[in-house]
Formats: sequence, structure tokens, C-alpha cells
Amino acid sequence: MTADFVIVQGLNGVAYGLLLFLLAAGLSLIFGMMDVVNLAHGSFFMLGAYIGYSAARATHNFWLALLLAPLAVGLLGVAVEIGLLKRLYRRPLLDQVILTFGLSFMAAELVKIIWGSSELVLQPPDVFAGPVDVVGNTYPVYRLFVITIGVAVALVLWLVERRTRLGAIIRAGVVDRQMVAALGVNIGAVFTGVFAFGAALAAFGGVVAGPVLSLFPGMDAVVLINALIVVVVGGMGTLTGAFWGGLLIGVAVTFLTVLVPQVALVLTFVVMATILLVRPNGLFGMKLR
Repeated sequence: MTADFVIVQGLNGVAYGLLLFLLAAGLSLIFGMMDVVNLAHGSFFMLGAYIGYSAARATHNFWLALLLAPLAVGLLGVAVEIGLLKRLYRRPLLDQVILTFGLSFMAAELVKIIWGSSELVLQPPDVFAGPVDVVGNTYPVYRLFVITIGVAVALVLWLVERRTRLGAIIRAGVVDRQMVAALGVNIGAVFTGVFAFGAALAAFGGVVAGPVLSLFPGMDAVVLINALIVVVVGGMGTLTGAFWGGLLIGVAVTFLTVLVPQVALVLTFVVMATILLVRPNGLFGMKLR
């Protein structure tokens, strides 16, 4: 294993880990605050990628697609939370699992109907289309952009979470939503906003991932498995955990896929199990309700 190999695959792992963070952040907050196991969350990522693909082809503007796709999927998230999930909050957890699992199948079929089953590629913006030299290695500029935008989003989310009243409400809601409601906060509106934000953030990640991962029906299941691992490893209901868990799992998955592709997924679960043996609530998790 050469130094060049470690550098290149390390950067690939960080880029993939930050894409997982964009997906896992909303998933973690939704479960931590709302007690909703959203197995359709990967579908928001996939729909964002496909809607971004269509928007970019129609407008010839990647940046406009990066704006429109999260907006569209965020509105879809509002409809799903108000029209479907809100009816299940007082029902057994299995009902939520079945509903969101069914929605993921519907999303997959919808993608096949509209965009077909062939693999598609979302072209990166021209400014990030070429390679660049990184410590003597040729490396795609776009992947460095992915790393940059992932870190920037993480920083913005951290500032909102730690330095704003909205962030305080969300953090309090993760710990004790009944107390937040008792203090006069419209917890229903907060739930809807958190769910819509999580969906939009996943869609944003889908557009950003389009030029890296390519688009195909079923891509949601691939990323959702790793995102769930990130949430468990990082800890439920914490953006910090989603960030560091995403980096850890992203790097682990990348190296394992290159070195031992036959058992990469199994070893990823071994990594998760090992961490949980030491930290049962995840790296940054807390005991939730």
C-alpha cells in the first residue's frame, strides 16, 4: 500500500463520508426528535439526484439544479409528513417502518417510469470538470469541491444548532419534546420543518453526489444502508455524530471496497459493532426516550 494510494483513497473516503453526512444528518435528527424510522430517506437522496439531473439538462445550469432539487424534495417532505406520518405518531413503530418502506418502493418505481432503468450521469459544472495535482497525484477537482461543500454545510449547520434559538429548540426537542411543547413552542410545526429540512438536505446531497456516484434506480438503498450505519455509529439526534460518523464510515467503506470488495459490507458492520461495544449510544449519542 503506497503513500499515493493512501492519499487518493483517503480523499475519496472523505468525499464519500461527507456525502453520507448530508444524508445522515437529517435522518439522525428526524429519528432523534420525532421517533420516526424513515426508510424512505434514501429515496429523497435519489429523487434529488434525478430531479437535479433533469433540471441541469433543462437549464444547462448545475447551480440552478442544486437549488431547485432540494426545494422540490423539501416540499415533498412537507406533504409526506403532514399527509402521512403525522397520522402515525401515536401508533406502533412498525407502522412507520412499513409506510416509509412502501414509499421507498414507490419512489423507485416512479424513477423507472420517468427516467428509465439506464444509468445516468449528472455532469459537474465546467469550472470543476478537470483534474488537479494533489501531492503529485492527478485527482478530480469535483471531488475536492464535494469535500469543500460538505465541510461548509457542516459548519453552517453547527452554527445554526449551537448559536441560534431554532437550534436550541431542536436540541431540546431531541431530549424532551413534551417539555418543549409545554413551553409554548408549536412542536407540530417544528416536526414538519425538521422533516422537510432533512428531505431537502438529502436531496442536496443527491445532486452533489450525481457526478460522483452516477444515477440508477436502487441507488437509494445503497446509500441508505451506509447512512443508517453512520447514524448508529455517530449517535442518534446529533449533527456532530453524523459528521464524524460519516467521515469514519466513508473512509472505512472506501478502503474496504478497494482492498476486500467481497466482504466490504460485512467488515463495515464489524466496524459498527466494535464501536457500539465501546460506546453503546454511539460516538456522540445520548440516551434517548
